Amino acid sequence: MVQEGIAKAKVLVESLPYLREFSGKTVVVKYGGHAMVDEQLKKNFALDIILMQYVGIHPVVVHGGGPQINRFLEKMQVKPNYVQGMRVTDGETMDVVEMVLVGKVNKEIVGLINHHGGKAVGLSGRDGDLVQAEKMTLHSKPLSEDRPPELIDIGRVGKVTRVNSEILSTLEQRDFIPVIAPVGVGEDGQAFNINADLVAGSIAAELKALKLILLTDVEGVKNSQGELISTIYRDQIDDLIAAEVIQGGMIPKVNCCKAALDGGVSKAHIIDGRQEHAILLEIFTKKGIGTELVA
Repeated sequence: MVQEGIAKAKVLVESLPYLREFSGKTVVVKYGGHAMVDEQLKKNFALDIILMQYVGIHPVVVHGGGPQINRFLEKMQVKPNYVQGMRVTDGETMDVVEMVLVGKVNKEIVGLINHHGGKAVGLSGRDGDLVQAEKMTLHSKPLSEDRPPELIDIGRVGKVTRVNSEILSTLEQRDFIPVIAPVGVGEDGQAFNINADLVAGSIAAELKALKLILLTDVEGVKNSQGELISTIYRDQIDDLIAAEVIQGGMIPKVNCCKAALDGGVSKAHIIDGRQEHAILLEIFTKKGIGTELVA
């Protein structure tokens, strides 16, 4: 019992410099993957966010919900369709996306945080024109030297054009934790489905957050030998992508972090959300657990 107590005391002492440094700062967390499914991990996530607020940090949560959307579409006998990793979103699918993300997933996360003693408020990007967007355009690969890339229409999929941070600042002053569904609003007032990583990165840049943290289902970025890379500098990112060290679904996450760094975020982190208390281990310990990206 004494040794266990000493170990806990050492953890608190190790975290003290970080508590001092981070107090009063904003940390944006993209919540997704297995951490949104496993019941114990869901509870741990809520407790991590609440603890961050208790020690003076201002957490902002942006969540995904792709699997939940797919389950609902399956009940409607609608097969999900993706192009270059983006969900093709027609009008009917957009209705489902908004209903599931805003009406179900968002409220569950808010309820979980509040149940464990936090003060969370659920928002979508349409509330107060929080996340303004425009249609995202994709292009096919060149078919031949004589045939240029073709424009691909993926429906109401958007990219962020502006973040209205006023509503977030107001909530922060009142000690509320914003929980944001990645649905944006266009100039026509209609909803856009936006990748949650992109929304989190844009919000982090607008708020000049101290940190952007992306919870994933992998340990972080790995090198060609399969070993975790603990630190990546912004100037290394393009070379690592060109060398195919960073590939597949990790590319948009790393590019999101790069954009956040360019927008004024101090550090970005890609960490394994399957690890218990992953957020606290990353920001309050010297070694951390994932990959940090720095300018």
